Amino acid sequence: MVTGGAGFLGSHLCGRLVVAGHDVLCIDSFHTGCRSGIAHLLGRPNFELIEHDITMPLEVEVDEIYNLACPASPVHYRQDPVRTTRTSVLGAITVLELARRTGAKILQASTSEVYGDPQQHPQTEDYWGHVNPIGPRSCYDEGKRCAETLFFDYHRQHDLRIRVMRIFNTYGPKMQANDGRVISNFIVQALLGNDITIYGDGSQTRSFCYVDDLIDGMIRMMNAPDDVTGPVNVGNPDEVTIRDLAKLVIELTGSRSRTVFRPLPENDPLQRRPDIRRARTELGWEPTVTLEEGLERTVSWFEPLTAKRPVHAPQER
Repeated sequence: MVTGGAGFLGSHLCGRLVVAGHDVLCIDSFHTGCRSGIAHLLGRPNFELIEHDITMPLEVEVDEIYNLACPASPVHYRQDPVRTTRTSVLGAITVLELARRTGAKILQASTSEVYGDPQQHPQTEDYWGHVNPIGPRSCYDEGKRCAETLFFDYHRQHDLRIRVMRIFNTYGPKMQANDGRVISNFIVQALLGNDITIYGDGSQTRSFCYVDDLIDGMIRMMNAPDDVTGPVNVGNPDEVTIRDLAKLVIELTGSRSRTVFRPLPENDPLQRRPDIRRARTELGWEPTVTLEEGLERTVSWFEPLTAKRPVHAPQER
């Protein structure tokens, strides 16, 4: 079962699992997910879709649960912050109770946002983070932190077979053009010939993982021995400034867009880079797709979309 299976990561995961021959149950409320991302799977004999809000109880029989249900882009999670927190917390309880009843293995798709605006660099899994619990991002940050708490408490109290994976910035085909993430923003703006909006002075850094690498890490973690509970960072440790990212996107798209600067959003992290030693050791995983190669694939996916209609993407992550 994949909750949030029609989202960016969820649709890629469902596709990979279906091709591998697994029977896949996709759960999505379509609050932010897109049917187009899983349209190619509908009608496959080993794929089933249920439209359902994961904050409500769910009675199904499954062997493995990937919990990806939660708005993950700033534009989406800030539109309804209460719903975002409910999805993280009540949704975690729903899937954990299901795992408790069925004995299923269960993986939580957590996030690097649990580290907040980190004072440790790069971020290791032992770092507790630097998070504002009452800021505009806290619905997502604290919701995911609470979900991790629930996973480990269910593990200790009920001996559930859990895995907690902390996902760093991920990009690739099937991203929504207006989801507010920095790579989709830059590519769409460049392809449309609009100004490329950089928040702050552009010196802040991010580490970007191509979606195929991320899904490989997720499946490896699910298949790892039960003593590999995590948390485990999964992301690309190659760090790039936002200013250099904008230059690379302009180069790859052949755009004449210029960069413009806007104030940095409140609590926006200045540095983000995963320490992936644990992923290398426990999962035998590390990313293989370079940023330039991944961006080329992502630009190719966005080109026909931007040719059809203009899109405005107001935020960045």
